[in-house]
Amino acid sequence: MAREGRFVDIEALFAPRLRAVVSAETLRANWVTEISRVGAITAVGQPTSEPGKTGLVRVSVPVTCVRGGLMVVMSVDDAGMMHGLRLAPPAAMSWEPPGYANPKRLIEHEVTVGSGALAVPGTLTLPRGRGPWPGVVLLSGGGPFDRDETSGANKPLKDLAWGLASRGVAVARFDKVTFVNSDVVTKPGFTMAEEYVPHALDAVRLLQRQPGIDPARVFVLGHSMGATAAPRVAAAEASVAGMLILAGDTVPLSQAAVRVARYLATLNPGPDMQAAVELITRQAALVGSPELSLATPTTDLLYGWPASYWLDLRDYDQVATAAALDKPMLILQGARDYQVTVVDDLARWQAGLAHRRDVTIRVYDADDHMFFRGEGPSTPAGYEPPQHVDPAVVVDIADFLTAGQRKIARLFPRRKH
Repeated sequence: MAREGRFVDIEALFAPRLRAVVSAETLRANWVTEISRVGAITAVGQPTSEPGKTGLVRVSVPVTCVRGGLMVVMSVDDAGMMHGLRLAPPAAMSWEPPGYANPKRLIEHEVTVGSGALAVPGTLTLPRGRGPWPGVVLLSGGGPFDRDETSGANKPLKDLAWGLASRGVAVARFDKVTFVNSDVVTKPGFTMAEEYVPHALDAVRLLQRQPGIDPARVFVLGHSMGATAAPRVAAAEASVAGMLILAGDTVPLSQAAVRVARYLATLNPGPDMQAAVELITRQAALVGSPELSLATPTTDLLYGWPASYWLDLRDYDQVATAAALDKPMLILQGARDYQVTVVDDLARWQAGLAHRRDVTIRVYDADDHMFFRGEGPSTPAGYEPPQHVDPAVVVDIADFLTAGQRKIARLFPRRKH
């Protein structure tokens, strides 16, 4: 039905709660944007199903495209009505450790982050040895990402976890609550703070309690929207030692959505893409207008996020929050990034933190939004091939996190016996 552009017919299959947050027009825009990334459909695979929550069945349909693929994931009831629908990365391919990771130098433990109905699974990746080690909590980008920020064959946060643990840094990462429980985003009052902060704080405290970890040197590292949330996490927990901002946006997210849509339209021009740009522009205008209120229908807003989410974002200034904290920062940016840019986003970090001597900023000329190396203008298709986070990024992060440890080692070198 989506291939044929029958989005109104798809909306007719939505259960009332899903229809309240996603319209046929929004579905069309998201579909067109995703197809522009992976190319025309070449094959639709056989669906698989498994029991879901509260009596629903989760149905996944693999779709093969010219430049990759996607998975159409639906939650369906006995009457055939959809209670959930999302476009997900294709089934994860085999991940191979990057060359800068040494599995013999690390050990992993499965953990639970948070408590109660919103608890999520996570992983601790710890260096082998006595320590004491610095630690870092990883926060993934916007959307229902797992703990590795999996996209096809690529797992950028797992790259970081293994690369850093190989260099003497303990790492905690966890599945986002929106990945484990997709219904949470539709609940009244849901905000970005609720999506990130409680689990991040629990992960910080979990790391601090681990044997061999220096509790005074546990940091927070966010990528993309996780970077937006990182100052908020650090502001909520005085014991956080510092922040690492990877591709951290500073332009209001609604404006960035329009910027990205227009960029993608230049890569794949056509009436469908232009209609998607116009819809996103209208939704972004409403998000930024004085008329936005808790009563604004979610169907009129970007990404299917409720008005509470957007109102919370409007009242939050990540640069000002970071500037007010007496904590060191490392800000990393890919020069080829079209989602978070040097000109618009990084410039605001630079201006807002210019007075701070404990802020380090690095730009990687060859890197895109995922910190994958490449050449020429970045495109969504560039995220598809199996690859790893730039080794230089891992080294710079490790150096920042272990700086105090190296200083102590120089002052008090170990004696040979």
